[in-house]
Formats: sequence, C-alpha cells, structure tokens
Amino acid sequence: MKKITTGILMFLLFTFTGFAQHGNAFYATMDAADAITFKTLYPDDIAILASNDKQAAVLLSEEVAHAIHDNVRTHGPGYIFRASEEKAVQALNQIANRGTQIDYSITEDTFVNECLDLVNGQNIEDDILELQAYGTRYHTKSQAEQAVLDQQAKWDALILAAGRTDVHTRIYNHVNTQMPSVILTFDGANTPDEFVIIGGHIDSTTFGDKNNAPGADDNASGIASLNEMVRVLLETGFVPNRSIEVMAYAAEEIGLVGSAEIAENYANQGVNVSAYVQFDMTGYNGSNSDIYITTDWYNSNALNTYLTELMDHYNSNNPNSDHNFTYDYTECGYGCSDHASWADNGFDAAFPFEAAMGQDNPNIHSPGDVYSFFNEPNHSVKFAKLGLEFLIEAAKPQILSVDDFSENAIRVFVKDKTLNYRLNNTVSSVKNVSVYSVAGQRIISEEMNDETGSIALQQFAQGFYIAHFTLENGHTFTKKFILN
Repeated sequence: MKKITTGILMFLLFTFTGFAQHGNAFYATMDAADAITFKTLYPDDIAILASNDKQAAVLLSEEVAHAIHDNVRTHGPGYIFRASEEKAVQALNQIANRGTQIDYSITEDTFVNECLDLVNGQNIEDDILELQAYGTRYHTKSQAEQAVLDQQAKWDALILAAGRTDVHTRIYNHVNTQMPSVILTFDGANTPDEFVIIGGHIDSTTFGDKNNAPGADDNASGIASLNEMVRVLLETGFVPNRSIEVMAYAAEEIGLVGSAEIAENYANQGVNVSAYVQFDMTGYNGSNSDIYITTDWYNSNALNTYLTELMDHYNSNNPNSDHNFTYDYTECGYGCSDHASWADNGFDAAFPFEAAMGQDNPNIHSPGDVYSFFNEPNHSVKFAKLGLEFLIEAAKPQILSVDDFSENAIRVFVKDKTLNYRLNNTVSSVKNVSVYSVAGQRIISEEMNDETGSIALQQFAQGFYIAHFTLENGHTFTKKFILN
C-alpha cells in the first residue's frame, strides 16, 4: 500500500475531528490490509495516517478498536497502542537490531537436565488457580494492581528463601495505564550489561463484563510457567553469566501498553537486550504438536531457529524421556503479543504458542477462560521446560576463575528430600558436607571425595537448613536451603 499523501492526510484529520472529540480516540498501528478493511467498514471511526506494505499508523475510536480486537485473526488485540501521532508514524520505520548478537550454542546438558527434572506441574496449577481467583485482572480494575503486587511478593518470597542478594524485583509504573508491571532480575555475574529477557502479560479481559475476566489460559498459564522457571533457577542456585529478567506486563489486552513502554524505555536507555521470548497462553493443547513457534515477519528467524534447536536437542531425540514434546510453526498476526513490543524496538524476539492459530483456546477473552476447561498443567510444563532451556543456554552459567570460591562456586538443589550439590569448577573436590538446623545444631555429617554428590535427608522435618561444605584444598562455604 502506498503512503497516503499530505493532502489526503489533512482531509482525513479534518473529517475525523468530530469523532475524535466525542469518543476515546487514540493512536495505534495495525496491519496495513486490516486498516483498509476497517476503514471501509467504519469510515467515521478510523483514520489512516500513513502506511507501508506491512503496517499502518491509524487513529481509532474505542468502538472500532473493540471491533478489531474481536474480529481480526490474531491472538492479541490486533493493534499496538501508540502514545501520539508522531510515535504511530515513526513506528512504521524499521529499526536496526540494537542488541548484542549472542552465540546461540548448546553446552549445558547436565545442568539443564537437572532443572527439567525439577519442573513441577502442581506448582503451575496452583498459580493458575490463584490468578483466576481474582475474578478479573482487567487493567482498570483494582484486582489487576493487586495481582501485580502479589506477584512481586511471590517472587520476593522465593528470593528470600534462596538467600539470594543478586536477584531482586521492582515495580514499573506506566503512563498509559494505572496498572503496573513487575520485573524480576538475576544480575549477570560476568557480563551484567547483556540481558536475556522472558515475559508474559498478567492482565486479562473479556468482550463483555470486565468484572468477569478470569483469564486462566490468557494469561495466567503463561505467568505460571514463568513462575516455575524462576522457582527452579532459584532452587538450583543458578547464577547467570548474562543478566536475566522476567517480566509480568500490564495492559497487553488493550494494545501491548505495558510492554511497549518498557521496551521503548530500554531502547532509549541503550539497554543491551540480546534476546526476548514471550510466554502468552501455555495451558490449552488444541493441536497435534505441543509448541508452535510463531513466524510473523517481525519475529527473529535466528531466535526461532535457536528455540527449535533447543527442542531438538533436549525434547525430541528420546521418545521415552519425560521431557519429550513436539513442535511446529504458525503465524499469530499483527502485534499479537508482547514480543512485538521488543521487535518494534529493534530487539530479537520470539513467541512460542500453545497451538496452531485458530486451534488455540476458544474461550479466551470470555468468562469461560477458566482452568477447568483444560484442567491439567502438563501443557504449561512443556513451556516451562523450554523456557529453562532457553534461559540457561542463552544466559550461560557464571564463569568462575580457578580461585573464585564465593557462595556461587557450588550449585545446590533439593529433590525428593535429597540434598544434591555440584562444584562449578573442578580445581578441587568436596571433602565433607555437614548439615545444620537454623538453630546451629549439626544434624548430619558425611565424608565425600567428588565434585558432585548427594545426601539423603528423608528422616528430617520440613524447614530451613544450612549446608556447610569443606573442600580438599581447604576452602569452606555454606548454602541455605529448604527441605519440603
């Protein structure tokens, strides 16, 4: 589609004045062909300001925005909110890639498989039901803000339990919605100025009563998958080389508002985002394959290829593995979720989705989007595993020097009331492991002679404990852990 001329633009803006003054008009971008269609259907409610062969800058009434959301074949709203006419028009210009191009290698088999074994579907189910119980998380409702604050509290509790000072959360307040977003950060140990980011929106919506928007699949399921990734990484003591951020966004359902503000801010501040992956709807298994990689024009081909290589490596080669699942490809449409905000700002972005487009959950954006419709967490478990594979392999573990025996020199995790450990380098081995109660009472002590090992703790009660490690070279250090 050719760019609209200045004369026609002025005419459109003049004729549009009436509806702009009498409704909640706002600027946006959308698919160019869809813009033409809706201009024909709603000539008094949409003005096309500029366009190219892919997208158009438009001025929309709230009414036609709802019509686009309800009728365009896309997962998301079908448009991206823009704060001004200038920003809408500028968004049509393709931005060169801003982030460091990382080496998409696969090197961390042992640790990745340890983490995959720890993914727990019951945790995911509990989190989905917890978010559903708000009744609505529509961005203007008080429940939406409360869900974000509770999400931050959940992450803070996990961080505290893990005894981490290099992991922290923050609230991100927005200009164009009263609902905040929340961000969790793992500080990178070696290259903290390079970021690997995952996210999903925490808001919900319906086509009708905004007080009844449970949003179990869209997108409590995605947030629950993110939570399980965070829990496993904290439980195993993972310290990344690159910084990792996990984001729960506000107001995706009204045009990617939350993620757009954050991604634009990161771009303006020169934050080095190496890769972004979106988790939006992971619960409903509606297609023959398990995970569908979206291939829309704004997605990164390199990052998409990496996700498939991860699945080929960890999930497809052994049909008898508990971690086996399949994948395929689909298109989800213009600006279909928050990854589009990152792509829009020149960052590599990808979006693995729950099904082929059109075979996804038919109850989203309705009161019927409840957990009982899909009623099991196994599909979301697969996305949690893919997310862990991506984070560990893209961010890579901390690089330790020979003499670096800080608290991060050993990785500790608990499974089935067994304490497991592994040194992050092999310049020495563990000589002795002693476990103490939080009151300082030694409850067990075992002699060791290896870089990896385990201690059975089935006879001890749930609670906090301290493990004290003595190495053959004389170094000693402690790790706090939870037995549950």
